[in-house]
Amino acid sequence: MKSLPLSLLIMSDVSLIAAVDLGSNSFRLQIARVQDGTLMPLTTLKEAVRLGGGLDADGCLSQEIQQEALAALRRFGKALSGLAPSQVRIVATNTFRVAKNIDDFQPLAEAALGFPIEIVAGLEEARLIYIGAAHSLPNSRKARLIVDIGGGSTELVIGRQFEPQTMESVLLGCVSWSQRYFADGILTEATLHAAELAACELLEPVAAQFGPAHWQGVIGTSGTSRSLADVLELNGLTQSGITSDGLAKLRLLLLEAGHVDRIRLKGLRADRKPVVAGGFAIMAAVFNMLDIQHMTITQGALRDGVLYDLMARNGLLDVRERTVAAFQRRCHVDTAQATRVDELASLLFRQLYDDENVARSLHHAACLHEVGRLIAHVGYHKHAAYILQHADMQGFSRREQTRLAQWTLVQRGSLSKLGAEPVAERDWAAILALRLAVLFCRGRKSHWPAGVRLRHAETGFQLDIDSAWLSANPLTAFALDEETRQWQKPRLIIARPTN
Repeated sequence: MKSLPLSLLIMSDVSLIAAVDLGSNSFRLQIARVQDGTLMPLTTLKEAVRLGGGLDADGCLSQEIQQEALAALRRFGKALSGLAPSQVRIVATNTFRVAKNIDDFQPLAEAALGFPIEIVAGLEEARLIYIGAAHSLPNSRKARLIVDIGGGSTELVIGRQFEPQTMESVLLGCVSWSQRYFADGILTEATLHAAELAACELLEPVAAQFGPAHWQGVIGTSGTSRSLADVLELNGLTQSGITSDGLAKLRLLLLEAGHVDRIRLKGLRADRKPVVAGGFAIMAAVFNMLDIQHMTITQGALRDGVLYDLMARNGLLDVRERTVAAFQRRCHVDTAQATRVDELASLLFRQLYDDENVARSLHHAACLHEVGRLIAHVGYHKHAAYILQHADMQGFSRREQTRLAQWTLVQRGSLSKLGAEPVAERDWAAILALRLAVLFCRGRKSHWPAGVRLRHAETGFQLDIDSAWLSANPLTAFALDEETRQWQKPRLIIARPTN
């Protein structure tokens, strides 16, 4: 029997999905097989890059940390080789959100991986963390608080079963806090107190939302929580998980050591030592501000949530559809008009390309192109673009929101609003399909001729449309003439075949 190379085996196995979590402390990859609606983990990789520690005084990623990160991403890229884009989702968190030179680094990172990177907002990160944690916990109707202390941010989520209800992301991370207060590794009462007090100050605005009146249990996820729980349990400071009493005992042991290099505690791995003080200070502040007495630990976290979310997307249970519907309700969108525009835009685009990713973005843009009317009818497309760029949209990455904002901004008027940034030809096609759909449906009815066809021309795009229909609809004919004048690169040609 002839054996096949691993890449060919992966390529032929559509049941495989992969998630990559590009965190501020570590990069993680997990490949799993979808079987009977559940996930079977196959491959797990971790690289302790500490990307957040590579930010210089100007907030830029240093060349040294960039090269270290790219080397790790190339190794991840080899593990992902053979998987289709629909089988992989890569999310990046706080350091990617805040780095000033991320626009220069991100293309290099994507080239190393061979897949696009989604920079997710803090609330989207919180949602994915909750999904991962919830799937690793026993089913319960009780409200649970999930606490995830990452390298650059801390996510707090209250939810029931698989539904997150209250979410917040706070700029508190074990890497950033360790750098700020314990850069020299020295542990004193004064510095530890200052670190805890500063963390309490950042948590104070959200403390009322996440206090004990709102939950019946607390779950910790990710490296800081798991590491602290291991230390407390293995050194006899608690029986299980993390407790306020155990943290008080650990605090004394850290101060007794006096320096992170002198800490000798069972369960504390060498790669966690540089960030243990910052992580401890944040956890102590969380316990203090949210009046927590006991926290249990789960293994499920962000990458698990990404896998389950990807599985849902591929199974047509896409959370983005729920987000779009919620925005339509909130902004009082005329859904009948949105459906008309969506129908024609999709028809025209699919005559040009068979690209599900771009088609999905076009569908979202068509459904949301009038959200700006909530603010004003004049210039509503500008208001729509602002809303879609800056709102918290569950399931959408920063890049996806930017695309929606750009497309809704140029649904009408001058194309120069896109600026000088290059636009992919398929995106041009989607923009054109959206503009034509808005144009044909401007009377708020399905008003386009049968057999209308959009196709590639030698220097751009060509719209084939019945001449008799145009003669009978002079306002639309005039609008189409105006539209052709807007299109120079790429170019739009209106063809008027005779009957």
